[in-house]
Amino acid sequence: MTSTGAPTPEPVRLTRRGALAHRLRNYFLTGLVLVAPVFLTLWIVWVLVSWVDGWIKPLIPRQYNPDAYLPFPVPGFGLLVALVALTLIGFLTANLAGRTLVNFGERILDRMPLIRTIYRGSKQIFETVFSGSAKSFQQAGLIEYPRHGLWSVVFIAPSARGEIAARLAGPEGEVLSVFLPTTPNPTSGYLLYVKAEDIIVLDMTIEEAAKLVISAGLVSPDYPRPAPVTSARRARSAKDAGQKRTVDSLTPPGAA
Repeated sequence: MTSTGAPTPEPVRLTRRGALAHRLRNYFLTGLVLVAPVFLTLWIVWVLVSWVDGWIKPLIPRQYNPDAYLPFPVPGFGLLVALVALTLIGFLTANLAGRTLVNFGERILDRMPLIRTIYRGSKQIFETVFSGSAKSFQQAGLIEYPRHGLWSVVFIAPSARGEIAARLAGPEGEVLSVFLPTTPNPTSGYLLYVKAEDIIVLDMTIEEAAKLVISAGLVSPDYPRPAPVTSARRARSAKDAGQKRTVDSLTPPGAA
């Protein structure tokens, strides 16, 4: 008992049954963390394949569709046909005749007011995403947003061009366009123009920054990064190990 007369609280001890339940709970969570991403990935792939098959298979002639001959549907056949068709279209449009035909079709679309706007915007987005050129996001960074003292992860794009660059030009320095993604959906966000000196460039890649945004900060890349093991470093380590073994062999057994 304490000096005030109140009973002294006894230390909390886990019983054998409680310890077993706690251990089983940890095992369950560990298994869930390992298995859930695998099943989620397989489910997303299955939904994507089924969605493409639902669009492409009705367009395939019956004599070329294996579902017409087999007692069960063949998953992924529509996706395979779509990949082959897109590759063939790209091959055909790579020559002069194909480019001429594409330019003719684009001129027709340019005469349609609403369709022209949709086509130009979607084409520019796809060209920017899949071009792999300097138009893609270059690095990840931090900016103070939405107020001083709060920092947000952004994807850094190339320097501002055109009218934006002319309007914001000044002695302060270069102005960069950055994309501020939202959590947990990084495909939506805000386009901001920020001075280069106000951006803290990060060492993490765009993929690592996207994982950080999607996970709401739960998945963070290691820092500092481990040094890459190059062939020269590997050879130097092997040489040092060989020299150490030589010194050990020459040292008398009783020597300190």
